[in-house]
Amino acid sequence: MDKNTIIGFVLIAAVLIGYGVWSQPSAEERAAMAKQDSINNVVRQRAQFARKEAQEKKLAEESNRAQDTTALFYSSLKGKEEKIKLQNKSIEVTLNTKGGTPEKVVVKNFPDYKKNPDVTLFDKKDQSLKFILQAKETNINTSNLYFTPSDVTDSTVTMTAIAGSGKDITIKYTLGKDYMLHMEFLASGMEGLFSPNYNMMDVNWSDRCRQQEKGFTFENQHTCLTYHDVDGGTDELSSTGEKINEIIEERIDWVAFKNQFFSAVMIAKNDFSDNSVLTSIPQQKGSGYLKQYEAKLKTFFDPSGKKASEFDFYFGPNDFRLLQRVEKEAGYDKELELQKLVYLGWPIIRIINRWFTIYVFDFLTSMNINMGIVLILITLLLKFITYPLVKKSYMSSAKMRVLKPKLEEATKQFNRPEDQMQKQQAMMAEYAKYGVSPLSGCLPMLIQLPIWIAMFNFVPNAIQLRGESFLWIKDLSTYDPILEWNTNIWMIGDHLSLTCILFCVSNILYSIMTMRQQKDQMVGQQAEQMKMMQWMTYLMPVFFFFMFNDYSSGLNFYYFTSLFCSALIMWILRKTTNDEKLLAILEARYKENKNNPKKLSGLAARLQAMQEQQMELQRKREELERRRNRQ
Repeated sequence: MDKNTIIGFVLIAAVLIGYGVWSQPSAEERAAMAKQDSINNVVRQRAQFARKEAQEKKLAEESNRAQDTTALFYSSLKGKEEKIKLQNKSIEVTLNTKGGTPEKVVVKNFPDYKKNPDVTLFDKKDQSLKFILQAKETNINTSNLYFTPSDVTDSTVTMTAIAGSGKDITIKYTLGKDYMLHMEFLASGMEGLFSPNYNMMDVNWSDRCRQQEKGFTFENQHTCLTYHDVDGGTDELSSTGEKINEIIEERIDWVAFKNQFFSAVMIAKNDFSDNSVLTSIPQQKGSGYLKQYEAKLKTFFDPSGKKASEFDFYFGPNDFRLLQRVEKEAGYDKELELQKLVYLGWPIIRIINRWFTIYVFDFLTSMNINMGIVLILITLLLKFITYPLVKKSYMSSAKMRVLKPKLEEATKQFNRPEDQMQKQQAMMAEYAKYGVSPLSGCLPMLIQLPIWIAMFNFVPNAIQLRGESFLWIKDLSTYDPILEWNTNIWMIGDHLSLTCILFCVSNILYSIMTMRQQKDQMVGQQAEQMKMMQWMTYLMPVFFFFMFNDYSSGLNFYYFTSLFCSALIMWILRKTTNDEKLLAILEARYKENKNNPKKLSGLAARLQAMQEQQMELQRKREELERRRNRQ
């Protein structure tokens, strides 16, 4: 960062600050604004009260209509709740005969942060699933009905709610071999109760997403309501700390109530229609919950009873390969892309993770080695792949370092502030003579940046790290506290993570190494101008501490290992580079370029052409000045 750039940033900041001060309203204006805000608040409160009153009236009307089901489902509105359990080696699903829907799901062999042996995805007090049929004279809400179970096995059950006179609602469940639950919803003998064009039923699904991991903040960042468009592509509601209420205009295949490592997904065979309403409400830290989810959906319904409304539920871990496999169990002739529940980053970053990181990770985990060792091996592999780029970047800096005395000699006459442009041109011309490009060291380093970002997205979503220990780290998927306290400190939280501290300290040490290397190649006033850059470089690890203290120890450990390897590579390159031999090579190239100017190519040729044009322009200016003086 040169002097002009720094001045530019300072001026921009000054303009922004000055504009902010100038645009502040006067005391009179603030009083008028406060008065208007009070009026607006009163108007807003009245409008909210009117909307609430209208909603309550509507709910009361719907409740009254729902009571009309007494005449129709007189034998199913009373009964005794009965629990039906479907289970296999992977999950246990508890169905309640009141409502006929799942009320509890346990994912086996995945302990939670409270040391329970299995993860409870939700239970009766957290989750609700209702199917609502809008008949001519009444609303039929399945949550009000008691169903009679039949054909009960460990993997199947049929539930029936009798309406009398040959009318009934049947819900049939079939549990797959792992995490998929198939459901068929059928209304028989009831076609006369609905309008002739009625073919859609309402599905209302809500759930309070439980905290399953130790780190609330980090898990909450990766917890979001996700859905898949029929035309392809997955989207999600924001995971920020604000209530999100969104109307989805497109038809969707599925809705997922997702947290960091587990999801409850509802898939409609005939899609959910447009204008679905999805809601996500953040929950307080310490409540044991992350988000309050709600989905108001509509999907296919056949009043004649000839064709069932079919659904599939996925209750299980967010495992990329597993999601790819179980999707095929649904048997739908369309791409559901359930694996996108595992977020792998922006498109270009996703490509890196999808077609490189996952394959390498799968290969290493198949060897049944510790996950900490897996992260180290991935780091070493990436360093091996990027080594040619790192070496090219370092050699570019080394060439500028050994040319520093020549650059100082060539630019010593341009020490005045107004001569900085000419000084830069003289430096670029000198680089061109020796065939050195100052930019050649930047591109290789920029190419490595997507790898860092790719791992930033991959590691926190790798469920294989969950519960895995390494050295002092008890769980690579969450933070590793070296110190904890009960109160929350702003920007720090309630703990200090050891791997985060190691990452930040190694970042500072690596920054010192790189800044010294850059200082060795600075000419004249550039070293002074670098002081601002130095402070920014040293402050960045401090910013990283506040950002990464809540992050997973696996991610911090990867970054620590990566920086350690980078520092080691830089140290080895410095020790194995002979400056005298490198300068001799550059001198030989200079003589070759001098004797054969046409051989210059690329940036060197362009720099030389620019320098020649600048010299010609300067010569013309001096000639014009001499003519004026003569006159």
